[in-house]
Amino acid sequence: MEKNNLQFLLNDKLIEIDFLKEDFLPSTTVLNYLRMQPGFRGTKEGCAEGDCGACTVVLAEVQHGNLIYKTVDSCLLFLASIHGKQLITVEHLAEINDNKIKLHPVQQAMVEHHGSQCGYCTPGFVMSMFGMYKNASATDSEALTDAMAGNLCRCTGYKPIAEAAQACCKNPEADKFNLQQPGTIKKLTQISAYQSTLEIFTPKQTYLLPSRLDETLGFRVKYPEAVIINGATDTAIRQNKLHEFLPCILDLSAVEEIKQQKEGSTFFSLGAGTTLEQFKQFVKTNFPGLMPMLKVFASLQIRNVATIGGNLSTASPIGDLIPLFFALKAKVKLSSRTGNRLIPVEEYITGYRKTCLLQDEILEAVQIPKPEKDILFITEKVSTRRDLDISTVSSTLRLRLNKENFIEEIAIIYGGMASQVKRAVTAETYLHGKQWCIEEVERASKLISEDFTPISDARSGAEYREAAAKNLLLKLYLKSVDTKQGMSL
Repeated sequence: MEKNNLQFLLNDKLIEIDFLKEDFLPSTTVLNYLRMQPGFRGTKEGCAEGDCGACTVVLAEVQHGNLIYKTVDSCLLFLASIHGKQLITVEHLAEINDNKIKLHPVQQAMVEHHGSQCGYCTPGFVMSMFGMYKNASATDSEALTDAMAGNLCRCTGYKPIAEAAQACCKNPEADKFNLQQPGTIKKLTQISAYQSTLEIFTPKQTYLLPSRLDETLGFRVKYPEAVIINGATDTAIRQNKLHEFLPCILDLSAVEEIKQQKEGSTFFSLGAGTTLEQFKQFVKTNFPGLMPMLKVFASLQIRNVATIGGNLSTASPIGDLIPLFFALKAKVKLSSRTGNRLIPVEEYITGYRKTCLLQDEILEAVQIPKPEKDILFITEKVSTRRDLDISTVSSTLRLRLNKENFIEEIAIIYGGMASQVKRAVTAETYLHGKQWCIEEVERASKLISEDFTPISDARSGAEYREAAAKNLLLKLYLKSVDTKQGMSL
């Protein structure tokens, strides 16, 4: 088999695609690919930007000898990125024996609890429930909200859907996928063993999918013009909505070396391929003060694919993770064939969607110092919707107080207030050395306008942003008081 060919399992069928013989490109989304195949109409397009969940499918991949199931938005997934994985669609859940259909438990639960109304969103909900079922997820209210936040029902039928999920996922039993698992693992392992790296060349597009770091760095030298993706949830939206065409793509999603999380004596090292869902679990364990942002950041479908390296490298002024990395004093490890650089995140981002990454480098890892017991981390955002919405304005606080409640160290970071994430330096300077109290914080909030000149755009007006930023500082103060009281109990 040539390196130009893509292989994956579509449900239980082995698919091999030679892009030289097909009308679609490696960057064709999985959603559009499925809609072009006969018999695959359950996966639907509702928004093409990861908001509605109507296109939800499940990807299964081999990790440490087991199959790991992940719900994903097929509208944000490039076809070539599923090489060596199993793509599971709603059509494959039920069993057919002797011409009789036996619904999967998640489908049966939807029937019994009347979870389907107009039916358009139903396949997406079913696939999200299937992901919960296969991962034996918790079924309490918070877990259900998290698992279903990426699926929208325009008929407002959430209550019966939630009841269906609770009923079928509370005590999941073995299904046909358990019986098929040994064979599925064998097939996927054979694909990876035979061809772990893709180099797809078509007359219109070059798509590179390396599996090793050394190959990646070699491709960076050979194809400096290539657009780097590591999750592609942002790039896919630009392709879907703005019709951007990418002639050369370097996809890092299969490079295992940049997916590792390591713990040193003084810091954590998270590979740039760490998914947002993995980062959420990392923050929950090590920096719980930052969890309020992660709880409402993206849907599970997006978090299963998007990565911290991709989020940082988009350098968006409203990127929700970037203020967190500022507050954590994180550093990025930039790697090339000639060596490595370790620089603070604040220096990595140089302007609106710009970084200091050189043409032969990739972002390999993010280093985060271990938490200090006397440091408080507080974060908050303002957005149109609470769940699954990008910030209009966000703010993160890093704070160290002495025993007399005077400020020894402070960093106030804002997103959405400038062309890039920035610190409120004037307010920080004023507060340093002063008592941490509401009167001083109110005075400092009036200085926010000296550091920022926000713009008006589709999300908000400049005047509102400035007012929101001042109020966010007051809210950070109130949350810090609650946090300190909770720590002292």
